[in-house]
Amino acid sequence: MKMLGNIPLAVALLGASAWAASYTEALLALHKTLVEADSTTKAEALGTQALKSYLEANFTVELQTVEGDRHNVYAYPGSGRAARVLVTSHIDTVPPYVPYSRAGDEIRGRGTSDAKGSVAAQITAVESLLAGGEVGEGDVALLFVVGEESGGDGMAAANGLGLAWDAVVFGEPTENKLVRAHKGVLAFNVTADGVAGHSGYPEHGRSAIDLLVRALERIQDAPLPSTEEFGDTTLNIGVVEGGVASNVIAESAAGKATVRAATEDLEGIKDILGKAVSEVTPEYVDMVFTGQGLPVSLDYDVEGFNITVVNYYTDVPQLKGTHKRYLYGPGSILVAHSADERITVSDLELAVEGYKKLILASLKK
Repeated sequence: MKMLGNIPLAVALLGASAWAASYTEALLALHKTLVEADSTTKAEALGTQALKSYLEANFTVELQTVEGDRHNVYAYPGSGRAARVLVTSHIDTVPPYVPYSRAGDEIRGRGTSDAKGSVAAQITAVESLLAGGEVGEGDVALLFVVGEESGGDGMAAANGLGLAWDAVVFGEPTENKLVRAHKGVLAFNVTADGVAGHSGYPEHGRSAIDLLVRALERIQDAPLPSTEEFGDTTLNIGVVEGGVASNVIAESAAGKATVRAATEDLEGIKDILGKAVSEVTPEYVDMVFTGQGLPVSLDYDVEGFNITVVNYYTDVPQLKGTHKRYLYGPGSILVAHSADERITVSDLELAVEGYKKLILASLKK
């Protein structure tokens, strides 16, 4: 990558004013490219390649292997890979893939909001700051990870880069508000063990589905804790499986659920849920906790932003270090993961300015 001083040559040749004038066009073109590259979690190769191809024009790009053909993308201006500020988000999306479409100010498709809107706005913000000479080599770097939607293995792997930063700006759909905290998470599975038989003679079998339904009803009715900061602890049963046919007593059944924890007392929540399940023939129903994370406090000391708390979990705690942690980005979590995921052009433009403000403020601290 050729440089003019501390500025990538491709950006410098445009000039700061020309770059500003083409800012929205470049932003939207990048966003479209990213959304059109299907990067469903655990199968992110197309998204990684699209991102790498774009970034190589203005940055030095490194691929960090996470697993097989799954890679994180680390990029920085010049030859020095260390930087004071890291800007990061994730390129993987939940299934199924939803194609890109645009009508006026509104853009639809999988990842438009979560989180390729953040990725496109972050890159555009850094390019804009480089073009204006406001940042240079050693000031800021970019990291885009895989696997955020399926446990965070990409961000966990990023700890192996051997780098540290003064501040890290994480991108997620926050409606362009600066987040001061987010809820914790607790995932678990419930399984029920039945005895198969003919449905005409239920007394000679044991329905795993009946057992599972009763257990899940008690789980949903369990008195989960609330806090003033986060509100209610909530629970979603996202997957239920069981049985082979309507005329066969189900031999097995299982459910998967996620708790959004409003308290750090995750063990207390586990006890409450465990007692609820034990009310249903405990010798035939089992609960296993598969993952957890405490609520996270974030930095919000940059002026000019509305402040909020969010109910979802993020990659923030996966990245270890003593850095300041900011969470911000375009789009709404309320449409993320849905068939109608969408974002507006104006939200993307606003996010570019928000990221620029966070980067510059972090460099001054």
